[in-house]
Amino acid sequence: MNTNRTATLSIDGKNFEFPVMSGVLGNDVIDIRTLGGKTGMFTYDSGFLSTASCQSKITYIDGDKGELLYRGYPIEQLAEQCNFLEVAYLLKNGELPNVEQKTKFESTIKNHTMVHEQLVKFYQGFRRDAHPMAVMVGVVGALSAFYHDAHDFSDAEHRNISFNRLVAKMPTIVAMTYKYSIGQPFMYPRNDLDYTSNFMYMMFGTPAGEYKPNPVLVRALDIIFTLHADHEQNASTSTVRLAGSSGANPFACISAGIACLWGPAHGGANEACLQMLEEIGDVSRVGEYIKRAKDKNDGFKLMGFGHRVYKNFDPRAKLMSKVCADVLSELGLENDRLFKLAKELEKIALEDEYFIEKKLYPNVDFYSGIVQKALGIPTSMFTCIFALARTVGWMTQWEEMITDPEYKIGRPRQLYTGEAHRDVAPLAKR
Repeated sequence: MNTNRTATLSIDGKNFEFPVMSGVLGNDVIDIRTLGGKTGMFTYDSGFLSTASCQSKITYIDGDKGELLYRGYPIEQLAEQCNFLEVAYLLKNGELPNVEQKTKFESTIKNHTMVHEQLVKFYQGFRRDAHPMAVMVGVVGALSAFYHDAHDFSDAEHRNISFNRLVAKMPTIVAMTYKYSIGQPFMYPRNDLDYTSNFMYMMFGTPAGEYKPNPVLVRALDIIFTLHADHEQNASTSTVRLAGSSGANPFACISAGIACLWGPAHGGANEACLQMLEEIGDVSRVGEYIKRAKDKNDGFKLMGFGHRVYKNFDPRAKLMSKVCADVLSELGLENDRLFKLAKELEKIALEDEYFIEKKLYPNVDFYSGIVQKALGIPTSMFTCIFALARTVGWMTQWEEMITDPEYKIGRPRQLYTGEAHRDVAPLAKR
C-alpha cells in the first residue's frame, strides 16, 4: 500500500500533514487517525459517505463503470460459472475452490443445515401475522442461546464453525419462517439436495406430496443468492462490523444486520418494486406514472430504477434481466399482467431520454422482485431471501474485521448542537 504522499490541512495558519493511502483499486484516502490528537478537531461526515471505515480485501464496487468484484472476480463471471456455495467459499477464503475443496465445503454445509429441535418450538412464541423479518431478527439472535460451544473468536476453527452454521442454517430458518406464517408444517432439510434445491424443497414442499425442484428455477434463485452475497460497506454490513467490534457473538451481529436490512431504504427495495407494480396495475397506465415520475412536484418515484452506488447500469441487473426472461418462459408467464407491466417499464427506462440522461436504469431489485414473485415467494419474504444470501458477506466481513490487527471498537464522534451547560433550578423556580 502506497503511503509516500501526504495531504496538508491548514487551520488558523498552522499546517498539519496526514498520509495519503492508496488501495489496489478505487479512491485514495487521507489517513486522519491522528487528526484529533494533532488538531483537537474531528471531521464531520453525515452518513460516512466520504469516510473509509476499514481496509478490506473482499468486495470492490466501481459505480461509474458499473463494476462489482468479489475478491477480484467480476460478478458476471461468478454468476454464470459458479454456484452460490462456490462463491461463499471464495468470499470467505479468498480463492475459488478446486474440486476436492468444493466437495468438502458443500458436505460440511449440509451437515449443519438442521437447527436445534427446541428452536422449532421457539417459533410458536411469535404471532402468526408477525412480519417474517421480525421473526428472522428474533430467531437468528436466539441462535447464540443454542450454539455457544465456539465463542473463542481468536480461534480460526471457532470462526469457521460459526460461519458454517450460519450459512447452513439460514435457508432452514427462512423456510421455517415462511411455513410458520402460512400455517404449514416445517420441512426438515434433505442432505441429498444441493443448497438451493434444498431451500426450495423446505419452502414449497409439504408432507402430503412429493416436491421436485425445477432446475431452471433453482438456478435462477442460486444466481439471486450470488448477486446479493456481498456489496462492500453498505448499511447492514457496516452494522454487522460495528456490532462485532464490541466482541459480540456472530449470531447477534447477523441479527443486527438483518434488522438494518429490514429498512425500506436498504433491503426492502424489491418488495417496494412489486408494490409499485400493483399500484400502477395495468400497462395502459404506464404513461401516466412515467409522467408523474418526471414531475418534480409529484412525490411518486419509480422503484427499482437507478442506484445510489451505480451511476451506470447495475451489473447485477444485466444478469437478472436474462434470469427473469428464463424464469418467465419456463413458467409460461410472459403474458402475466404484472410481468407485462414490468417489461413495459423496463423498455421505457432503457429508451426514454429522461431516464437515460439521469442514468435511471433498472437495477437488480427491479428484476429480482419479479423473479421471486414468479417463483411463488411472497413479497413479505423478499428481504428474508436477501438476508439469507447476504449472511455469507456479513460473516466474511465480520471475520475480516476481528482478525485485523488494527481493529478497534467502533466509536463515531459527533457535532453537538444541543443546549450549552446549564444548571438545574429548584422545582419552585422552574
